[in-house]
Amino acid sequence: MAKFFLSAFADEYSSEIDKQIEGLLENGVKGIEIRGVDGTNIADITLEKAEEIKAKFDKAGIKVTSIGSPIGKIKLADDFEAHLDKLRHVIAIAKILGTEKIRMFSFYMENGADYAACRAEVMEKLGKMLEIAKAEGITLCHENEKGIYGDNAERCLDIQKEFGGEIKCIFDPANFIECEVETYPHAFNILKDYIYYFHIKDAFGMGKIVPAGEGMGHIPEIMAEADKLYDREVILTVEPHLTNFDGFAALEKDGVTDFKKDKSNSEVTFGIACSAIKKIIAK
Repeated sequence: MAKFFLSAFADEYSSEIDKQIEGLLENGVKGIEIRGVDGTNIADITLEKAEEIKAKFDKAGIKVTSIGSPIGKIKLADDFEAHLDKLRHVIAIAKILGTEKIRMFSFYMENGADYAACRAEVMEKLGKMLEIAKAEGITLCHENEKGIYGDNAERCLDIQKEFGGEIKCIFDPANFIECEVETYPHAFNILKDYIYYFHIKDAFGMGKIVPAGEGMGHIPEIMAEADKLYDREVILTVEPHLTNFDGFAALEKDGVTDFKKDKSNSEVTFGIACSAIKKIIAK
């Protein structure tokens, strides 16, 4: 039986770190996958700022489950050495915040790119990132994201097999849906032996994000299977994406999409998203 532990991207509650803590506690969530801090991406904060945040989390009893970094969310033609320097900085932040996990990606593909032709370069660069992380005792966790090499189940499995599972697998149902990939049973059955933790985000088709269990993500079925399959702690990171929250545009390759609502309701929708997954796992 799995031991589900709730975490969240609390920057979808507020851009302000103090209010993020408030939102987590109000919704009974004791974990955070930290991504935006007072309007700045986690990868760009100073180490002094990280120390300040760590003290606040310790006081509130909040655990950093992972660094929600943008590592790997670049094009293959972009400056990779500079990106490795950013990875080293994120690793230093992770150590201060007390987590060994860093969320990352497998590079944006150019429009019309031949994924097979890009594979060797993708794997070479992922390997260099893994080498740096391993030397520091850090675990890289790959998220399936629209438009990157690992955007479908088969290529996510390819990454897992290439690195013997040393780059861990994050399973995001909504991102698979946006890539027209069936989440369950197809993607789940392909990746179930490698899934490390989940991002809880549901969707109907392209760009219609909904609370967990209300879309095509088959989240209730996946959670039921996970409960039977994993005899360990399983982190569920709530990623509402139900509003146009501060910082959203910076996270999306093509900017804000038209399905986003006004950001004034972010506190309410954050609560809705947390309640939805709580109801599912309670069953």
